[in-house]
Amino acid sequence: MGAMDGPASSASPPADPGYELLDAGDGRRLERFGPMIVDRPSPASSQPSAIPGAWSEADLVYQGRERALGRSTAGHLAGGWLGSTRARAPWTMGLDGLTFELRPTAAGQVGLFPEQRPMLSWLAARLAEQPAGGSIPEPSTPTVLNLYGYTGAATLACARAGARVAHVDASRPAVAWARRNAELSGLAGAPIRWIVDDARAFVAREVRRGHLYQGLVLDPPSYGHGPHGGDWRLERDLPGLLEACARIMAPDARFVLLTAHTPGQGPDVLADRLGEALGRRCDGGWLQLVSARGAVLRLGAYARWSSR
Repeated sequence: MGAMDGPASSASPPADPGYELLDAGDGRRLERFGPMIVDRPSPASSQPSAIPGAWSEADLVYQGRERALGRSTAGHLAGGWLGSTRARAPWTMGLDGLTFELRPTAAGQVGLFPEQRPMLSWLAARLAEQPAGGSIPEPSTPTVLNLYGYTGAATLACARAGARVAHVDASRPAVAWARRNAELSGLAGAPIRWIVDDARAFVAREVRRGHLYQGLVLDPPSYGHGPHGGDWRLERDLPGLLEACARIMAPDARFVLLTAHTPGQGPDVLADRLGEALGRRCDGGWLQLVSARGAVLRLGAYARWSSR
């Protein structure tokens, strides 16, 4: 593959007024998402907490559903969250010029994965580059397919960088949430197709239609179920999906980005799988966060290829 812009596996995102990892330890992480401080489980946080006193400031605490239901608390929230009345309502947070609506979900998430932030910058940089080679005319607007798009961070980063984006997610509420984030970010009129569909089924149809993309982004779950009852297991099903994705890469493709949060699927494994499907050498690294006091959380891995 072409030269990559350094191993982001070891780099931490610069400080941002919207997000901060305040502390991590004892199996939990303490984060600030804009005005809200969130305390939630993090198996990667095995070291002791660095600043124990800070945790009492949390607005939202995710205990896990069973543990939360066993507590007598007026602030109990659905899905295992504990928090104040103020914490029950959605709130907004800015990140690198984009705006996201956040809220506690039953799965213990709030709608944004800050460890993906370096990947968003990488996508924008790839879209800003001239295609390699020069024998194929540059399209006026590059096309990007974002599979498992969730609440739209990668979609919005690519759209803001000038791409036409197909955003695919099997969850209708997640797609609606992503569209809301587009509105908040001033991208309601951007050329984004919002598609509620199973990723594998959509890619299979794109292969049959002969539709091609200059960029592909995939963030598949460890396991799940599609809207039509089919199940997904990353270790079993990822190779087939990647092979299908390779068939919809345009001759002037600029990048492919694969991320995962699945135990056992580290950078080397993902890079090997992606490289085998594409027939090209791919780089990999860790998705991680670093607190101001140096606590490091490895929260997933990535593999990627670019034409430059």
